Amino acid sequence: MILRIIVFIALNFSALAIGGLFTGAGVSSDWYAELLKAPWTPPGWVFGAAWTTIMICFAIYLAYLWPLVQNRNKLIALFTLQWILNIGWNPCFFYFHEVGLALILISCLTILVGYFTLSYRGILNVKSVLLLPYFIWLVIATSLNAYILVYN
Repeated sequence: MILRIIVFIALNFSALAIGGLFTGAGVSSDWYAELLKAPWTPPGWVFGAAWTTIMICFAIYLAYLWPLVQNRNKLIALFTLQWILNIGWNPCFFYFHEVGLALILISCLTILVGYFTLSYRGILNVKSVLLLPYFIWLVIATSLNAYILVYN
């Protein structure tokens, strides 16, 4: 179990690291600073704390799910798609300033994490709550992205 958690933590945090390469100075850039942001936009430090918590919970969730799931190819495909969408949002939003495309990506990611939660809840039962931080954060992040699209 510990080895599976370590593997999934490494995979999850590699997605954050790769995405972070494309964020670069995005958060501190003039472009981002001048955007009209939602009144519920959290302070910057919250993003790091949230993503750290989310990725640890997601790794534990996946470590529990891995030995129980019957169709591992489907799980691998879903995880890979989640990984790509997670990484893809950063360059879309911060590097290319494609706020509309970023909204599509984060919306797809939100739906996919919701699918994970519903699809495997019968297997994991109460352990499915490990995905709630991810899903809730994505709902908030999607709303922040949508606000920026509408008001800028």
